[in-house]
Amino acid sequence: MYSYWKNNQLKIAPWIFLAPGILMFSLYVIFPIFQSINLSFYQWDGLGTKTYIGAENYIELLDDEYFIVSLKNNVIWLVLYLLAVPAGLFAALFLNQTVRGIRIYKSIFFFPFVISQVVVGLVFSWFYDPSNGLLNIILEFFGFDTIAILAEEDYVTYGIIAAGLWPQTAYCMILYLTGLNSVDPEQIEAGRIDNARGWRMLWYVILPQLKPATFIAVVVTIIGALRSFDLIDIMTGGGPWGSSRVLAYYMYEKAFSEYGFRMGYGAAIAVVLLLIMMVYIATILYRLYRDEKGG
Repeated sequence: MYSYWKNNQLKIAPWIFLAPGILMFSLYVIFPIFQSINLSFYQWDGLGTKTYIGAENYIELLDDEYFIVSLKNNVIWLVLYLLAVPAGLFAALFLNQTVRGIRIYKSIFFFPFVISQVVVGLVFSWFYDPSNGLLNIILEFFGFDTIAILAEEDYVTYGIIAAGLWPQTAYCMILYLTGLNSVDPEQIEAGRIDNARGWRMLWYVILPQLKPATFIAVVVTIIGALRSFDLIDIMTGGGPWGSSRVLAYYMYEKAFSEYGFRMGYGAAIAVVLLLIMMVYIATILYRLYRDEKGG
């Protein structure tokens, strides 16, 4: 009887410790997701009575020019923001050395991660300034014409993404530095004996051991790309002429700003954003599972 009770305690104990976290996650994440899905089938201004309209919000999205622009910008964010992962890896490989002054270099590379997104947005807004910004001063020095990046529809999204890559690369670098500390030195030595050097060592010996860090870096970067809001709000406010909007920002404009307080329509945009995120992450999980099964 005592052994049976002790075994049950060992099974129940982890769930007791996890219960508060599961409760809070369900209350503040899972439940609001289902609330948003339900709200997307209604017309509601946030104060009055909700009116059920079925799938009309989703049908309207198909003909909404600004939604299409926002969706296109989110795809660009997804593709280019993932550059932070290899950039963070190479920064980590550079910093994972025992040379004089390496702590100073680590602090410099780590700095973007600890500053606010608001500060990053302001710094890059000054950097892109067409009159006195450092970027245009450099362009003028080399004989090129100045570019008002944040005022040009063709460049603005790429300029904001470049600003976002600065702190995101630092975050990925931290993940890889942590992963490099757990790399098995015996495998490194075995690789050297087998004449693995440079890229061959990185590809066949180091990267397979960094799969957990790579998975976290990719997932967090994807989520960061899809929920991009702060930099857009600080640097352009969705302009010029709505060309830098993404889905998260357009959802905010439709649901909470002076554009109409359309809570149901904003919820429909949020659901589309959630679906994109889930499909993207499910694809990564499937590929990881397939690689593990194949290995």
